[in-house]
Amino acid sequence: ETIVVKITCVIHKVDVLTNLGTRHTKDDLPWQMRMKFNSQLNTVDLYTLINTHTNIPKIREGRLAAQSWAAHVPCETQYKDAARQILEQIVVIHRMCMKYPEAFMFASSSKGESHLQKKSDQSQNRTAIGYPADDRHNGLSEFGKQLVFEINCIGMLIDLAHVSENVMNQVLDLSKAPVIFSHSSDYAVCPHKRNVPDDVLRKVVNEGGEGQGDSGLQNIYEELNHFDKMKTVAGHSIIGFGGDYDGVGRVPEGLEDVFKYPAPVAELLSRGWTDAEVKATLGDNLLSVFREVPTLCEYDSTRQPDDLPIPYEEVKNDYRTSYGSPVPTQTVLGQFSPSALWPWH
Repeated sequence: ETIVVKITCVIHKVDVLTNLGTRHTKDDLPWQMRMKFNSQLNTVDLYTLINTHTNIPKIREGRLAAQSWAAHVPCETQYKDAARQILEQIVVIHRMCMKYPEAFMFASSSKGESHLQKKSDQSQNRTAIGYPADDRHNGLSEFGKQLVFEINCIGMLIDLAHVSENVMNQVLDLSKAPVIFSHSSDYAVCPHKRNVPDDVLRKVVNEGGEGQGDSGLQNIYEELNHFDKMKTVAGHSIIGFGGDYDGVGRVPEGLEDVFKYPAPVAELLSRGWTDAEVKATLGDNLLSVFREVPTLCEYDSTRQPDDLPIPYEEVKNDYRTSYGSPVPTQTVLGQFSPSALWPWH
């Protein structure tokens, strides 16, 4: 697999209504703005928008403290106009924060988190590695391995959602900083190739990191079986709340929108999870990784950046070079599940 960069930005709700404070690591609301409204935000009201999983009233009802909004484009744009389209998506994210300053705050790093604690929490950009999950290159390409090193050097968080098992293991071996799986679940509970096998979960515990994801299960109770299984395999300190809201076409029963987040919290407590364990999964585990990544940055100001080009044979990749941004045909599997984190405590 080569590496496909997907920049994501963490967006924060200014008005945290209760102490629930869920940090949700993957939401495709910017993509919906592009696909439904051609990114014309002046025609959209996020207080009254009804045909998305996410809007401001739903965020508040769900008691979310933070969301990670994805700036991504289809793989068909790779080696064509992907960079331009990514920049347009980043602009959309900033514009939404500017349009609704009473509701959203943009955060670009974990610094100053204590200052913002009354309002929200901060995070940093992340890059998603690897696509698709069919492992046609038997893992990372040589250029992909270079990028893991460079990503560590600049203190960026690596996201392993969607990658093959080979890539999971390679990146965990190569990266000197924690990684996350922003929306990936437990393979033993739901054997889908996007999910994480138990041996990788154990490796995540030893190395540090987090993962969250889509499982394809039908209701909230089956979804939370992932939490119980991950806790048994690797402990609660690697688990967090993930999702793919506004990035999928169907969702599990009981988790239809972002306002449903209090329901899984109540269910975990009813299953015997302690308050401290649930609080950790709501965001503390994730924040510990976010804070740790920049401190492990290996950047050396005396070292010149790596400027080796992508090998020509990798650039000439005909099955990914159709121009433009066609409406994707989505095969969706659900969108909510736990995550696995590198503890680094």
